[in-house]
Amino acid sequence: MTRIVSYNILAGGYNLRESGARRTQQLARIIRSADPDIVGVIEATHPQMTTSPMVVEELAETLGMQLVIDDEARTAREYQPALLTRLPILSTRIHKRPGLFNRSLIEVCVEERNGQPLTVFVTHLSALFYKGWAGNGIREREMTEILRIMAPLRQQNKPHLLMGDFNSLSPSDPFKASHLLRYIVNMDGLKSKTRADDGHPHLSYVVPPKLRFLKPILRVIPQSQLLCNLFDLAASCYAPRGCMRLILNAGYVDCYRRVHPHEWGFTCPAAAPAGRIDYIFASPDLAARVDICEPIIEGDGLRGEDASDHLAMTARFSLSVPAMPRVEEADSATIS
Repeated sequence: MTRIVSYNILAGGYNLRESGARRTQQLARIIRSADPDIVGVIEATHPQMTTSPMVVEELAETLGMQLVIDDEARTAREYQPALLTRLPILSTRIHKRPGLFNRSLIEVCVEERNGQPLTVFVTHLSALFYKGWAGNGIREREMTEILRIMAPLRQQNKPHLLMGDFNSLSPSDPFKASHLLRYIVNMDGLKSKTRADDGHPHLSYVVPPKLRFLKPILRVIPQSQLLCNLFDLAASCYAPRGCMRLILNAGYVDCYRRVHPHEWGFTCPAAAPAGRIDYIFASPDLAARVDICEPIIEGDGLRGEDASDHLAMTARFSLSVPAMPRVEEADSATIS
């Protein structure tokens, strides 16, 4: 088996409300509960927290894993992704802020236990929710660039996967926007007491400038169930989903949806899950091997919300495609 975890660890793993306290041990408990071979770490760095060792470096040492990260991550203005693995690394490539990206795209080829190569990509698409549909357009262009980079692997039918925080909803997924709004309103109430760069969303970042006059109304919505229901309906219709259509149309398989066709699987925010924006996508040949894919709600006795504002997503792949039963075997099983 090859076990994968995709995890947005929030602001480099630092708690900026507590003078930069590190969440290394909390994050390690969540990750270790899945016993992963590969971990895609989103928001692995914070541009203002550059003292060695960084939290992601502590995680690598604590978990006994190799760390792959952009050499310029410490000086970058944006949170940068990273990858941890205990499998042998065959090759590494850092796509430094390709296209319109503000963040690098991590590409690592590892050797699975059956001796076969597996290429893993880790990404963090732009949020930019305050830009409205323009933000969706930026994510679509980012996804187009990622698909271009992965095209040779598709053409050669080599197993590969893309995981990370896509800041987007899948076309058929529900969205409980009122949960997110309630969370943001609560966070806004703490902003005067904390730093504004603590990684948590706030109304001014989510609401486009032309609609910010509605902020007093938005603060009232969580107090009424009727208003919450109406808000959920409107937000579900409005939520941009374009970049997800691009990767699905390119033939990639949403591993969670393959294993759980009808469940929600919400991942963010961890304290009040409103939608699923953390994904593990696999090439069709690799997706045929997935048997588990789910968010980590609790790990080693620790609630996910006590480690990050995202729930980690984990998947498990067998080392070979499960054999289909022969027709007579299937008939016999049905009769019995």
